[in-house]
Amino acid sequence: MDKNSNAYTFIFAIIMVVLVAAGLAFAATSLKPLQAENVKNEKMQNILSTVGIEVTRDEATEAYNKYVKQQLSLNPDGTVDEQVDAFTVELNKELKKDKSEQHFPLYIAEKEGKSYYVVPLYGAGLWDAVWGYIALDEDKNTIVGASFDHKGETPGLGAEINQSWFEDQFKGKTLFDENGEFVSVKAVKGGAPSGDQHGVDAISGGTITSDGVSNMIAERMQNYLPYLKNN
Repeated sequence: MDKNSNAYTFIFAIIMVVLVAAGLAFAATSLKPLQAENVKNEKMQNILSTVGIEVTRDEATEAYNKYVKQQLSLNPDGTVDEQVDAFTVELNKELKKDKSEQHFPLYIAEKEGKSYYVVPLYGAGLWDAVWGYIALDEDKNTIVGASFDHKGETPGLGAEINQSWFEDQFKGKTLFDENGEFVSVKAVKGGAPSGDQHGVDAISGGTITSDGVSNMIAERMQNYLPYLKNN
């Protein structure tokens, strides 16, 4: 076949496309187990970080198995569904279900003789999803740590939710008021008043993302009230 002909060029292009597609497919398949392992380890890191345990990705599994004593999948009434592996529950999919059909993961960690209750969160920011974890002290009221992240918030603004200066504000805040009523914790535009047990400073210029975090905490934590109040 004449190498200068249109047919030769066309066939050569098809062969190259097929070879490149095959190579990409092989690479994606080969890397999938590694990617899944990285996602699992990062999730463990985030859960542990809320109770003050910082580890590398390589150390995550060992530390998680040491400190996290229970993984519970809760029903809407606060009972435990023994048939569901809490760690594999994907909140982005659960939120598409009716509340009566959702499962609510809860991780119970033990550190220095104390128990902590870690709740995973998922919600909406300005541009895309936001998510995170909040750990409660033994009183199931006081926050001991928080970890947040996002998919596509604005750098320098909403993207600041995963910075320690924002996350650390939640430590010591409480979910219930003095009457035992659930009031959650909110990011306050312009700054939370001094001594406010239920407010933190919102991100300047990132109001919608801050509101997204507030709404996410309130919506997700509301589902854990049957368990928190009865256990």
